[in-house]
Amino acid sequence: MRGIWKWVGLAGAAGVVAGGVLVARDQRRRNSYTPEDIRARLHQRHAQAHGSDVMR
Repeated sequence: MRGIWKWVGLAGAAGVVAGGVLVARDQRRRNSYTPEDIRARLHQRHAQAHGSDVMR
């Protein structure tokens, strides 16, 4: 029974590490945008949304 808890603990630790890696990767991707990039993307999305309403 003691060995089972050891493996459960190791699996949990591996899950925490994997989750941390995914969070760090996502954070790097978000930090790679400049404010100008974000502004341009927001303007583009707004234009697309506004354009689709006009088409109806």
